[in-house]
Amino acid sequence: MKSRMRVTRRCLVFTLTGVFSLVGSIGLAQNFGNISEGLNDRASDAARHAQDAAQVFKEIMGTPDKEIPQALLDKAEAIAVFPGITKAGFIVGGRGGQGVISRRVPGGWSEPAFFNLGGGSVGAQIGVEKIDSVMLFMNDEAVGSLLKDKFEIGGELGATAGPVGRNAAATTDAMLQAGILSYSRSKGLFVGAVIKGAVISPDNDLNKAVYSVDAKTLLSPGRKVSQMPAAVRVFPETLASFSKK
Repeated sequence: MKSRMRVTRRCLVFTLTGVFSLVGSIGLAQNFGNISEGLNDRASDAARHAQDAAQVFKEIMGTPDKEIPQALLDKAEAIAVFPGITKAGFIVGGRGGQGVISRRVPGGWSEPAFFNLGGGSVGAQIGVEKIDSVMLFMNDEAVGSLLKDKFEIGGELGATAGPVGRNAAATTDAMLQAGILSYSRSKGLFVGAVIKGAVISPDNDLNKAVYSVDAKTLLSPGRKVSQMPAAVRVFPETLASFSKK
C-alpha cells in the first residue's frame, strides 16, 4: 500500500513538474513572440520614415525650376527631411512630425538617423495643415547641432530660407555661408522658409531599435558606414542619386 502511495506521489510530482515546465515554455515563447513583434513594428516604422522622406525629396528635386540649387546640394554636409509635419492651431498653435537625417560620407550618405520635430507658436491662427520640411546643414557647426539632445531652429544656430530653382544661382555664393538652409512645401508649393520655434530632437528609441546606437553615433564625424539595413537604404540612395562625391 505504502509502495503504491509512493509511486502515486512520484507520478504526481513528475506530472506537475511537466505542467509547470510546459507553462514556463509557453510563457517564454510568448515573451519572445512579443519581443519579435515589437522589433518588426520598429523596423516597419523605420522603413516607412525612410521611404516617405525619399519620396518627398525626389518629388521636390523633380519639379522643374523649383528644385534645390545643385551648388547648394553639393555643399551640404547633412540633409534632413521631415514629411507631413502637422501644423494645427486655434489661437495657440503647434506642430509635430518625424523625419530622417543623413550625413555625407565618402562616396555617399550615412544611414538615416531618426529625429522628431516639435514646437509651438501663439497667434491668430486656425486650421490644420500638412507641411514637408527639408533642411540642408551646410557646415560642421550646423551638423554639430544634431549631436545634441535637442536644438531649436533659428535659436542657437541661425537658419536661412533657402533659394529654389535655377534663377537662384545669383544668390548661391551668399547662401553657401549659411549654417542651415530651410525649405517647406505645402499644398504643392515649395519655397525657402524657416519653421520658426521648431525643436529637433533624436528619436533614439527608434535609432537604437534599428541600429543599436543613438543618433549622435550615427552622425558623428569620421564614422564609416559598415552595414545598413536594407529597409532604410532608400533615403541615402535617393540623396546619392542627386549629389554624390
